[in-house]
Amino acid sequence: MTDNSISVDKIQDCLGAHPWASLIQVFDEVDSTNTLAKTLAAQGAPEGTILIADRQTGGRGRLGRSFLSPGDVGVYYSLILRPGCSPGELMHLTCATAVAMCEAAEEAFGFRPGIKWTNDLVVGRKKLGGILTELSLNPKTGLVDWAVVGIGINCRQREADFDPSIRDMACSAAMVLGQDADRNVLIGTMTKALHRMSVTLLAAKDAILEQYRRDCVTLGKQISVVRGDEVFHALALSVDPEGGLVVRLEDGTEQTVNSGEVSIRGFYGYI
Repeated sequence: MTDNSISVDKIQDCLGAHPWASLIQVFDEVDSTNTLAKTLAAQGAPEGTILIADRQTGGRGRLGRSFLSPGDVGVYYSLILRPGCSPGELMHLTCATAVAMCEAAEEAFGFRPGIKWTNDLVVGRKKLGGILTELSLNPKTGLVDWAVVGIGINCRQREADFDPSIRDMACSAAMVLGQDADRNVLIGTMTKALHRMSVTLLAAKDAILEQYRRDCVTLGKQISVVRGDEVFHALALSVDPEGGLVVRLEDGTEQTVNSGEVSIRGFYGYI
């Protein structure tokens, strides 16, 4: 691999005169960019503050899972937003972020990932990246004080770089391209896409979710939903106006899934 170190200067070269360019911080190593971002947000860091790490020692995913974050190969990125709205108006934030990341990958590398509901970026049947959004409310107003959008994307890995336990389930931008993938260019396009998202997040909610439905590979698939000890099978029909997954159960009834783990037949080893 050629030198592909992440640096503020390289990212700013990609961004030019962007309103968030001066708010980017790059670290060789952190526990978790989301954890650090939440700390800074609570201390008053402004919207557009971006934290990027070359590696994480305690990367986190949904449902309390760890997110493997080795150095020199991935993009581990957290953004602070201050939308000043009610939490109910942000139910689609993860969906909006996923659409923005599809746009970013397409701009940077020329391919558009799919989205496995609700927060995984996929190419074919393999995972390219994931998203974790977290927020805090102002106890006096009940409005969102801050939201942290965390994104991890496999960028430079070769197949042999992945642990054997996930090798059949994971991919990287470099594997898709057949050549090295520039992390600084990707970070630049991610930042631009997220800024566009932040501007349109509330006003263009319907359009964002319509694009999410087009990108969502879960729709039309037979799925398995796990909620604690409960497992049920269903057909994924649509995504509702709040980002929930509308499914048809085996008895013909329909319901909306808002939590739990969704597995798609043929994805990530689920048969």
